Amino acid sequence: MAKPDYYETLGVARGVDDKELKSAFRKKAMQFHPDRNPGDKAAEQKFKEINEAYEILKDPKKRATYDRFGHAAFENGGSGGFSGFSPGASAFSDIFEDMFGEMMGGRRRSGGRERGADLRYNMEITLEDAFAGRTAEISVPTAVTCEVCSGSGSKPGSAPRVCATCGGNGRIRAASGFFSIERTCPTCQGRGEVISDPCGACHGQGRVTRERNLSVNIPAGIEDGTRIRLAGEGEAGLRGGPPGDLYIFLSIKPHEFFQRDGADLFCRVPISMTTAALGGQFEVTTLDGTRSRVKVPEGTQNGRQFRLRGKGMPVMRTSNFGDLHVQVAVETPQNLTRRQRELLEEFEHISSERNNPESTGFFERMKNFLHGLAE
Repeated sequence: MAKPDYYETLGVARGVDDKELKSAFRKKAMQFHPDRNPGDKAAEQKFKEINEAYEILKDPKKRATYDRFGHAAFENGGSGGFSGFSPGASAFSDIFEDMFGEMMGGRRRSGGRERGADLRYNMEITLEDAFAGRTAEISVPTAVTCEVCSGSGSKPGSAPRVCATCGGNGRIRAASGFFSIERTCPTCQGRGEVISDPCGACHGQGRVTRERNLSVNIPAGIEDGTRIRLAGEGEAGLRGGPPGDLYIFLSIKPHEFFQRDGADLFCRVPISMTTAALGGQFEVTTLDGTRSRVKVPEGTQNGRQFRLRGKGMPVMRTSNFGDLHVQVAVETPQNLTRRQRELLEEFEHISSERNNPESTGFFERMKNFLHGLAE
């Protein structure tokens, strides 16, 4: 029976690039993986064909030979020169690492280079800073590239040597039938190199701990809990590896007068009983430093809100602003003089129901409620 075409097996065109090829392989391999299809012989055979196809097509030389000679290049010691090829082993190892490498917390290493860790920095700013935006200077203790060895980890004048155990791969492979299992090389710990003469400044790590001063741009309108990423400003990588990133988590201090909800601001302003009854006005200072006048109409009740349009927080990366909501709290007079008390008592005596419609209406409804219960 003729073997199926490798490109058809993976469901790709002949001109497919490496990225699309790998993506197609992963989807097919995960679909027909034996663990997902226990006892299904057809799925097991399909999985073998998928791995065999990818093993050939992922290698540029093998792929070129296959495109020219087809399956004949790899059968019976054919002209392709790959008679010792064992299909599926390395392909399965690749997808196993793709699927489970990150889950197990592993890091890919290449030539002894290892990416530095990401760092977190907690920064607290004021509401005024969030309103106007600012450039903040921070000091971050972190690992930086060793200047003595330029990150190599070796003493100047010497160089790392290739690990004899793994041949520089950083991993040791053990084949068992169809499957191939890889593990980290115990000699070089997966780096592929061994430092025989370590740098005295960094002790072979290729990095040292220093404090770094950085500038952070805080845009206007930024919200509490926002995360700012500074690419490449994290820990330096081991032995010249790429650095990690620095993540800055922002929190905004509670404000004395204003509370924030998105782009809107809220504040509570106490006013006198006479201002609420007779009407009047007051001024509030907004975060942009200006003063805005609020007119209080006659008969204003406690808790009423007034909206000042465009006096709230800026909306990030736009020219829009939220609103400022001012809630009035009517203050009851305290520490009355004898004359003040007399005047209030006189006012109470001459007051009518129309002066206090809410309280009058409430007690009337309560009276009717109690009357209904008694019937």
